[in-house]
Amino acid sequence: MPVTPIDLFTSLLHLRQGGTIHAAKRTVRTGHDGWQLTAFHAKTDADVHGGRWEVHPEAEEVVSCLIGKIRLYLRPEEPGQEEEEIRLHAGTAAIVPRGRWHRIALDVPSSIMAVTLPAGSRTEARR
Repeated sequence: MPVTPIDLFTSLLHLRQGGTIHAAKRTVRTGHDGWQLTAFHAKTDADVHGGRWEVHPEAEEVVSCLIGKIRLYLRPEEPGQEEEEIRLHAGTAAIVPRGRWHRIALDVPSSIMAVTLPAGSRTEARR
């Protein structure tokens, strides 16, 4: 099988059970049996759905800042607590715990990569 370059910013990588990896265009929405790697450029908070919380109940998520500076926020687990803010600069990453609601905000236009198991993922509006 020939090895060809994959544009990470227009594709999704599906890391499948059994050790295979499948690249698909981002417009294709197909079910798969494993982890997903997504990379994207973000110019504004709207590009990272900054007004929405996200959760992945089936797995942890790695959020990495490839270029730029971002803030990763974890929603409080108990009423009255503050959001937890994690600042990420180019070349750094954070692991979001399984089942923890989170969101991203930009300090500057940035390139971001995330890896998670998307099964059961949900979003909801930030209040």
